[in-house]
Amino acid sequence: MSFSIKKNVLQTVATLKAYGVKHIVVSPGSRNAPLMQTFLQEPSFECHVIVDERNAAFHALGIMQSTRKPAAVCCTSGTALLNYAPAVAEAYYQQLPLIVLSADRSPEWIGQMDGQTLPQAGVFGAMVKKSVNLPEINIENAERDTWFCNRLVNEALIACTAGAPGPVHINAPVSEPLFDCSEEGLPETRKIDFACTQKSVDITPFAGKWDKSLKRMIIAGQLPESPEIVDVLEKLARLGDCVILAEHLSNCVSPLFISNFDALLHTIPKDKQTEFAPDLIITFGGHIVSKRLKQYLRANKPKNHWRLSQSGEVVDLFQSLTDLVEADNGKFLNDLYYAVSNDKKKPYFDLWKAASDKITEPAKDIPFSDISVTGSFLKVLPKKSKLHLANSSTVRNAQLYALDGSVEVFCNRGANGIESSLPAAVGFASVHRGVTYLIIGDLSFFYGLNSLWNIEHVKNLRILLINNGGGGIFHLLPGLNKAPSLMQYVAAAHNTDAKKWAEAAGLQYLPATDTPELDKALAVFVDETVEASILLEAATDMETSKAAFKEYYHELKQCADMPVVRLEP
Repeated sequence: MSFSIKKNVLQTVATLKAYGVKHIVVSPGSRNAPLMQTFLQEPSFECHVIVDERNAAFHALGIMQSTRKPAAVCCTSGTALLNYAPAVAEAYYQQLPLIVLSADRSPEWIGQMDGQTLPQAGVFGAMVKKSVNLPEINIENAERDTWFCNRLVNEALIACTAGAPGPVHINAPVSEPLFDCSEEGLPETRKIDFACTQKSVDITPFAGKWDKSLKRMIIAGQLPESPEIVDVLEKLARLGDCVILAEHLSNCVSPLFISNFDALLHTIPKDKQTEFAPDLIITFGGHIVSKRLKQYLRANKPKNHWRLSQSGEVVDLFQSLTDLVEADNGKFLNDLYYAVSNDKKKPYFDLWKAASDKITEPAKDIPFSDISVTGSFLKVLPKKSKLHLANSSTVRNAQLYALDGSVEVFCNRGANGIESSLPAAVGFASVHRGVTYLIIGDLSFFYGLNSLWNIEHVKNLRILLINNGGGGIFHLLPGLNKAPSLMQYVAAAHNTDAKKWAEAAGLQYLPATDTPELDKALAVFVDETVEASILLEAATDMETSKAAFKEYYHELKQCADMPVVRLEP
């Protein structure tokens, strides 16, 4: 065994081992060579080599989505670190425990025109939960410096994993010589155990307000799969007159929940909108995709809005927050269930459910378009699949179709960056034992192409690329869709296809230019006995896709005849 002699490197690696961190995504470099060498010598770590640091960080994000455990990224000094910033922001808003390890130059050379130097410590600012700058451990002060280094790494890892998780940054200055790897093993290290308290909330006043409210609504934001959350939401829906809104990203599916609320809100006439507005809403989880819901609730503010949040951060999305509840989501909802009264009549639930039932999915015979391709795939998606959605038109179009409750959905809605979808799905597939599916548009796909470099070992990735020749969502935005700059500059129109890129990456390539060809390709695409990664490229027409989208929403509006239920005190 040959470990680096750098004492701050040894302390960092040994402490990560003590915390049970397994996956390390490394990018090539000389300044971080001591870190990489030490990680590689310790069998408890699994190292993934990704050259492009931006994609490397999203690769780690995908690993965390799959394992639900912390993962680390490790880079050399200089601008390499700055390429982590998009994934750090995404991890911050998704509350994912990303550990950033950056090797740095000696502090005396920062700003002195020495190569690959910039002020790395604290570079991510408010986007990390903790940032520490390690000392180099000198022989004359070895005991003190070792204690200080160990304490800082513990501080970062506790911040990363305790309570509401999130990204942290550990910056490690490493002076020359860099490549002496004569140390025989990792040192004994101290892990500071953190006992996280379970905060309790007096449920009595909340139950009282619940019982006095006529129109109750619970909105689930983006969440990892949780049968316990689905169970308690179903119990509340059965017990009380309560509407539960849950997009696919919430991973909450039940006949008692409403997932098509974005389309539903589109159909409500102005003179009936107040009938659907809640008196009380409870929100929890991450981001909500529907802009229409946000606008509706900002215009029709509830009297009470309770936000459940383990981080305790104020999130007032609907400009109506009355109560910030720092508690576990499941515990609060369970306590509420046992404290509130049973409603025999459910007029508010019936109002929303009747409206929801009138919302039909796009017809099977619509023209070959972005919507039809999405629907055709989701209809044949195997149960218990892991489905990744790119976060622009893709996630919105997928919302038009029902999903089986066994399908777990992932989407990087923390910061909504175009760069994240493909590398995160690749990272997920690299550690997931089953097939990983991804639906993605052309701009996001081509933006992330570096993530397909050197992935011949990944045999379980299925990419459905919907290529409409540009940024399709920009053609649907009022005002922008008529701008002279739309095609060339805003939507970045192009005539590129992915065939050669897919073949260069070692992916099996399937084309589809019409519905029969798509159906034939999908039969291969969802065949999980095929041990190969596959890219299915559906070439759609931008104008046809735009027309199909508008026609669908026009038909919804035409057939809407919303019932009005007068709710008496």
